[in-house]
Parts: sequence; structure tokens; C-alpha cells
Amino acid sequence: MKEKILVTGGTGYIGSHTVVELQNAGYEVIIIDNLSNSNADVVDNIEKVSGIRPAFEKLDCLDYNGLDALFTKYPGIKAIIHFAASKAVGESVEKPLLYYRNNLVSLINILELMPKHGVEGIVFSSSCTVYGQPDILPVTEEAPIKKAESPYGNTKQINEEIIRDTVASGAPINAILLRYFNPIGAHPTALLGELPNGVPQNLIPYLTQTAIGIREKLSVFGDDYNTPDGSCIRDFINVVDLAKAHVVAIGRILEKKQKEKVEVFNIGTGRGLSVLELIHAFEKATGVKLNYQIVGRRAGDIEKVWANPDKANNELGWKAEVGIEDTLLSAWKWQQKLKEKLP
Repeated sequence: MKEKILVTGGTGYIGSHTVVELQNAGYEVIIIDNLSNSNADVVDNIEKVSGIRPAFEKLDCLDYNGLDALFTKYPGIKAIIHFAASKAVGESVEKPLLYYRNNLVSLINILELMPKHGVEGIVFSSSCTVYGQPDILPVTEEAPIKKAESPYGNTKQINEEIIRDTVASGAPINAILLRYFNPIGAHPTALLGELPNGVPQNLIPYLTQTAIGIREKLSVFGDDYNTPDGSCIRDFINVVDLAKAHVVAIGRILEKKQKEKVEVFNIGTGRGLSVLELIHAFEKATGVKLNYQIVGRRAGDIEKVWANPDKANNELGWKAEVGIEDTLLSAWKWQQKLKEKLP
């Protein structure tokens, strides 16, 4: 068996897919999650997909003593992938203190406990929100960090600084910061996917819920942006491709291949797709017509952003592989599977 990896937020959307890929690569995985935005049943589905049941502990990363006890219970954890965080931009504007406490203190607790328990490295779940609206597209890792548009985005910027400062202080920790663009899609088995509690804050679950009839119509926020069709442009990346980037990053840390103690990589496709193009791609992939309407712009939305993924392609040997139509089809199959489970 390979090394033990702790995955915080491991029953969440990206976390669950990453646990599967880690297990496929031979790692032993321990998941912690407080289940605030996920469900313990996800562990069963991870087992169905990978054939291996990961260890699972219901635990909040704000619980310092609980975390300390966890490291004692599972000795020999070599590295951590830290997903656990609150992640809705709109909610963060309404509840900034919740976001600052949850997203900052959880990381601080983990970084404090890593040296005590001999944990060598951390892969941090960051975001392209740290770039704001970039001056030059596609955006590289060298682009300036701009003032965050939301408390959520600000927590990602501050967490990156906390990691850099901790490593610079001499802590025996190596780190890789993965700045994701827009993860979408589901596992090809339709056993894992994005399942937000309540009304979805993200585009794709809202889109698929509209397509299946749970929501009346999808709102497209703005058609007057400076883009070819007036709608916002994003870099949509398949969630399984994204999960595989974490496995490569863990290997890079444990095999001591890093060129610096803290490294940053953009994880995206390198292709910008507008919201309206995405809707048309979904209709083409599934044959389902979507009921959507154009409404006014939404506060905090960036006009256009997509990645230059060359550094991840060349340094990590990682590349986004799944096309947009296959990705959207996977999201649709996941939504159909969810509907089958409804009473």
C-alpha cells in the first residue's frame, strides 16, 4: 500500500472524485468532512467506483483537538489535500465572518498540526478568483493577484499567503497551490457528481435541474459583456481531470520533485467558453432544449477568464483531456440518476 493521504472535505464534489483517483493510484485515503454541504452516503459511492472503502471521520477542521486526535489515530499521514471550505461567492458577501472563520482557521489548525505529526506536504485547493479580472488572457501563474471581488475570493488569497508565510518561517512543510478554473461534470459511472444542498449556487447543477424540470428556468446573468455573444466567459474543466491533477501534485511532493517549497499551478483547459456557448453545447450533447432567460448582470461576476495551463502541462505532466460535450453529458447522466432516487 502506498502512503497515507488525508483529504479534508473528501465527501464534497471535487473531494470525492479526488479520493477515487488517489485510491486508483494506490494511496491509502482518510477522509474528514463535517457534512455541512455533502452526505455520508458519498463514501458508499466512492467504494462502488473504486472498489476500496476509504476511512471516514465526521470532523470539522475548526476542531483543533479533534484534528490532533485524528492524526494520532491514523499515524503516518504523509500529505494532506485541503478542500474543506465554504465556497459560495454570494453567501460569502452576506456572511463574511462565517467565511473568514471557516476558511482561515481550518487551514491554520492543519498547518499547526502538520509538523507535530510529521506530515510533509499539503496540496491546497485554491481558485482562479485570486486573479480577479486579469489584464492579459489567457492568465498565467505570474499574473498579479488583484483585490478580491468577494470574501470567499479573499479567503483563497489570504490562505495562499498563510501557506507561503508558514513555509518561509522554516516550517518543515512543502506545498502546492492548485488554482482551479470552473470544475463541472460528474464521474462517468454517474455514481459521483455535484450535489449541492438546497438551491444550487453553481451554473451546471442549476442548468441540469432546469433541464430535468426541478427548476422552471435558468437565468443567464447579462448579455452585454464585452464578449462575442455578450455572456461571461469561463474555463470549464472536467472534475475527473481536475481530480487527477491532485494525484500528480501529491506524487510531486512525496517524490521530492518540487523546484520550490511552494509551487503554484493553474488547472484549466486553456479554452474560454461563454455561458451561452455552454448552454448550446449541453443542448447538442443531450438533445434536451433548455428553458433559459437573459437577466441583468450579477454583482461580483468577472467578465472573462481562462487559463494558460502550460506550466501544469509541462511541469506536472498533467493535461485536461475530457471534452466539453462529454463533460456535460456526464453531468446530465448524474442528474438523471439523482432523479431515479427521488421518492
